Amino acid sequence: MRKSSAFSKPDRTTFRILFKRYVSAHLVKEAIDTFNRMEEFNLKDEGSFSNLIDALCEYKHVIEAEELCFGKNGDCAEVLNYKLDTKIYNIILRGWFKIGWWRKCREFWEEMDKRGIPKDLHSYSIYMDIQCKSGKPWRAVKLFKEMKKKGVKLDVVAYNTLGRAIGISEGVDVSLKLYREMIELGFRPNIVTYITILKLLCENGRYKDAHKFFNEMLNKGCEPNVRTYNCFFGCLQKPGEVLKLFDRMIETGVQPTMETYVMLMRKFGRWGFLRPVLLVWKKMEEHGVSPNEFAYNALIDILVQKGMVDMARKYDEEMMAKGLSAKPRVELGTKLISGGPEDG
Repeated sequence: MRKSSAFSKPDRTTFRILFKRYVSAHLVKEAIDTFNRMEEFNLKDEGSFSNLIDALCEYKHVIEAEELCFGKNGDCAEVLNYKLDTKIYNIILRGWFKIGWWRKCREFWEEMDKRGIPKDLHSYSIYMDIQCKSGKPWRAVKLFKEMKKKGVKLDVVAYNTLGRAIGISEGVDVSLKLYREMIELGFRPNIVTYITILKLLCENGRYKDAHKFFNEMLNKGCEPNVRTYNCFFGCLQKPGEVLKLFDRMIETGVQPTMETYVMLMRKFGRWGFLRPVLLVWKKMEEHGVSPNEFAYNALIDILVQKGMVDMARKYDEEMMAKGLSAKPRVELGTKLISGGPEDG
């Protein structure tokens, strides 16, 4: 990077990309050195520091991000001469959430209060999500009430998180009631809103209500995505219904993901149906999707189950030729490759 050339002079976007590239390769020192070089271009400021912290947390280097902000003894803010505001705290809180360190999330949330850091809508939304993911949805409901009491301006993201939390802790009917309330207050439901409630309905075996709600989603102009269909695929119990919905999904232009293909093949395999498995496999090939090891193993499992050993062996050899890990199967005469510390 030469400062003298007007054409090569980097801007904040350039540095932000560099941060992400270095940190994604776990080159944390290089990312920090790059941040320090920003002073040469008069770009080293709080905004750029925030971008660096965001990159560190995005790629799970939260410990380094926290130490950079607070030092190992929590006293680094004065040295940096940067204001560590709510935005920075939210980034780090989200970082701890990303790696699933629930205890650290709680400690950091409490630390915000001790340091007098005001909590905004984003802070609450992150921590509500943390409570849901860590198996404490009732605490997310409590946080929502606390947020309302404090007069924090709400948005659809907060309502979506509450919808999931309250559905788990108090039942899907309460989530539906919240959905109606949300609309009455002028919030427009998004795809996440619909997926949240569809998933709750399907998990509770209320497929008719789920289909009705799905149609309501379409009527309100919200187009379904692959996650919407996956909600149904995960819960439907009749092969014909699954295939019909799979066809509808493709006809409406929604492309299945590898997760979809594997889910369906495993489902049909558990039911002992070979033909639908082969049909899904064929669709995957037609769409130019290269099968991964889970797709291969799902196909091979049902072929072995049906006694079609030669065809199973063909796919087993094909996946190994691609460098994918095949399951050891007695029927195919395969076993785990030896050489581990416990072998011999």
